[in-house]
Amino acid sequence: GIPLGKVLRDQAQNILNLEANLEKRIKGQDDALQIISQVVKAAKAGLKDPQQPQGVFLLVGPSGVGKTETGLAVADLLFGGDRFLVTVNMSEFQEAHTVSRLIGSPPGYVGYGEGGILTEAVRQRPYSVVLIDEVEKAHIDVMNLFYQVFDKGMLSDGEGRVIDFKNTVLFLTSNLASDVITQLCSTPEKPSLETVTSAIRPILSQHFKPALLARMTIVPFYTLDPKFIKEIVALKLEKLATRMAESHKMKLTYSPEVVDHIAQRCTEVETGARNIDHIMNGTILPQMSREILARLSEGAMPSEVSLGMAEDGSFKIIFGG
Repeated sequence: GIPLGKVLRDQAQNILNLEANLEKRIKGQDDALQIISQVVKAAKAGLKDPQQPQGVFLLVGPSGVGKTETGLAVADLLFGGDRFLVTVNMSEFQEAHTVSRLIGSPPGYVGYGEGGILTEAVRQRPYSVVLIDEVEKAHIDVMNLFYQVFDKGMLSDGEGRVIDFKNTVLFLTSNLASDVITQLCSTPEKPSLETVTSAIRPILSQHFKPALLARMTIVPFYTLDPKFIKEIVALKLEKLATRMAESHKMKLTYSPEVVDHIAQRCTEVETGARNIDHIMNGTILPQMSREILARLSEGAMPSEVSLGMAEDGSFKIIFGG
């Protein structure tokens, strides 16, 4: 087997580099990533209460600035892949009776024995990132469940089993106070995280009970600067290039105009960087897949493909080699 000492050394090295590795994947949110990394490092070094989760973060900010992506990246870097990410969208839990869907039905009720969406996922993967999306939409009774998780690192499911949350990192995401954050970020000088946190805390206090808010680390996410959106576009195109190299041994190149065009379209809408996937999945990938399948059917697979812009503003795909 693998010596335990080496595993622990590798894990410690991985945690030490957490912030730097997160910054490679999440652009324009260095201050937020620093807070997250500090809390996780303290937990992994054994300096936090061992009865609580490794971290409980409330990520607050506009859509498409990296909140969900942060959860994905932490799951990947800490636990080894996005299969260690448990995602629950709170827009499905706007009524009190939906609590049973999260923790499972008690004996004698419909659905008994099936387990809850949240408790069953964490029972099967006790080392994981739990991403609670759109938390402001949840019913107050549903939110009250989380006192037990945040304080004791555990949650009793519908069948009475105690599910251990001590090895999880929890991210709760919210669009509350997005307008305040956007306004603060509209000045040339970026505000400090303390300034933003102080400005949004009253809005958060109106929505969350003070006792619940006190148990979470508030992490504001800034609106994205156009240069960071360009960096994210380049990251996504590089991922596509890697996939094409692995699937078809094909080299993908793209012009700077492609990056500029996609980034420009993202700044025109409120979904931010999320629009990058929409543009790629809606236009570039269908166009490219048609061309690739046509060439596969002819048995003549090119070795290169370049992505550029046509004069009419559409994407131009040229195969060669």
